[in-house]
Amino acid sequence: RGRDGREVVLPEPQRRYRRDAAAPSRRRAQVGTAPSGVPADPGAAPPSPPGRCQLRSPRRLPPLPLPRRGCSRLPPGSPAAGGRRGAAPVLAALLGLGAVLAYGERRRRGAQAAQATPVPRYPLYTREEVGRHRSPQDRIWVTHGTEVFDVTDFVELHPGGADKVLLAAGGALEPFWALYAVHSQPHVLELLREYKVGELSPEEALPAPDATQDPFAGDPPRHPGLRVNSQKPFNAEPPAELLAERFLTPNELFFTRNHLPVPAVDPGSYRLRVEGPGGQALSLSLSELRSRFPKHEVTATLQCAGNRRAEMSRVRPVKGLAWDIGAISTARWGGVRLRDVLLDAGFGEEREGEWHVCFEGLDADAAGATYGASIPYGRAVSPAADVLLAYEMNGEELPRDHGFPLRVVVPGVVGARSVKWLQRVAVSPAESPSHWQRNDYKGFSPCVDWDTVDYTTAPAIQELPVQSAITHPRPGAAVPEGELTVKGYAWSGGGREVVRVDVSLDGGRTWRVARLTGERPVPGRAWAWALWELQAPVTAGAELEIVCKAVDSSYNVQPDTVAPIWNLRGVLSNAWHRVHVTVSR
Repeated sequence: RGRDGREVVLPEPQRRYRRDAAAPSRRRAQVGTAPSGVPADPGAAPPSPPGRCQLRSPRRLPPLPLPRRGCSRLPPGSPAAGGRRGAAPVLAALLGLGAVLAYGERRRRGAQAAQATPVPRYPLYTREEVGRHRSPQDRIWVTHGTEVFDVTDFVELHPGGADKVLLAAGGALEPFWALYAVHSQPHVLELLREYKVGELSPEEALPAPDATQDPFAGDPPRHPGLRVNSQKPFNAEPPAELLAERFLTPNELFFTRNHLPVPAVDPGSYRLRVEGPGGQALSLSLSELRSRFPKHEVTATLQCAGNRRAEMSRVRPVKGLAWDIGAISTARWGGVRLRDVLLDAGFGEEREGEWHVCFEGLDADAAGATYGASIPYGRAVSPAADVLLAYEMNGEELPRDHGFPLRVVVPGVVGARSVKWLQRVAVSPAESPSHWQRNDYKGFSPCVDWDTVDYTTAPAIQELPVQSAITHPRPGAAVPEGELTVKGYAWSGGGREVVRVDVSLDGGRTWRVARLTGERPVPGRAWAWALWELQAPVTAGAELEIVCKAVDSSYNVQPDTVAPIWNLRGVLSNAWHRVHVTVSR
């Protein structure tokens, strides 16, 4: 109590101290000052003189000086000096302000420390290191943006099937996610982040070294999912697992067959020359092609003559790219009919004798020689042949790899005749003098080798034979017991419709008829492939040899083995397609 007899209320920590201050020695303790005179750590207990008990504060608050009993350090008559309503608010405010200042200082120092010494949350990896993780044994890693994920444990849970995830193993997810809109939903990325293991090294974003001396340096970027058979020139096929997933092949996954560097063409200055004997000539810009001639669209499959060449190499080695079953794709092409352009240039619907329409591309080798090919004149002007000068592919502008700004599309004919980056069309009494017309893309007997081959004795390939292949399951796969789904494609040249696909699970001893999907084509104009599938029960432990063979509207059927159709260039490979799998429990 003060001199006037009224009680003075002290802050809570000191009230505890006063109640605990029974011993006179404790009341005399200098709270808040170390023996050396240096201010004590506010969070530490005040020291006690030697031989005396140490004080223990119940709260870690800055200690306050204790007024001596019966005295006040405030002027007499001040509000705080005379009652509990004055002293308590002032001291509480001081305590609150001190706590705020201390908290703010602590946050400021923490932020400075974080900026000075950043600690990465995840390890850094290069794309090469990520690329080493492509199998369950090595773990399956993928990237999205600059993040690295280990999705090994998610592969079997993927709603689209494990094989789809494995297409991106060791590489980026974005090119594959772009094919399916469901991946753009936020919860998909949230799920992916549960598998995060690292970040891409910042050096990965550095530009590639200058390669101006490389004639292929100007080639366009490609989808990383393509199975590359050669980089220069670029030749690649889509993953077999994706071939039968869509009737129209996405542009970025359409197989690419280049013979020379991809030319860079300015569409503003581009001109197409149409020439013939007697000085007939016509020059057209892209805008003139679009405005002078009606647009026509055709859904057509293009197939390389070397499709499935790898199977021929297992019989005997052949020369050429080792194509699997993916050198074939289908698109909806838009452009003008070649027939309309030829008639506008003054060429009639019929010509006496053997005439050809020759095509020349803008792609050239170091010596200036360009790629070229030709087709019979009768096909070029036939209204039923649907030969196009195409400037669109699946509703979009032609990609550079596929002939921008203009290409030929010859439905029902080997892809080698559908010349890309078209610059010249010539009506001629002789076929194209190009190497690829005269000395390549021809078939020979198995008895012909490189010492005896004479290219003048065989005609250039035009219409291709009936073809089919299994896209799912893949060779060597382990399929679950129960109902097995087999998928694939089938196609025949010359507009002949595929009327049946037979499938065997036991190497050809017994057969089942697959279900064909898609619309029925116009007779004689079946330019696009048929997709097919078969469902059949299988039991655990079985070893299956799945076989398929197609039959077209002329009842042409695929041969059962490769050996009788082997040839030194590995073209026209269309034997029964075989896939070996095991059935797991």
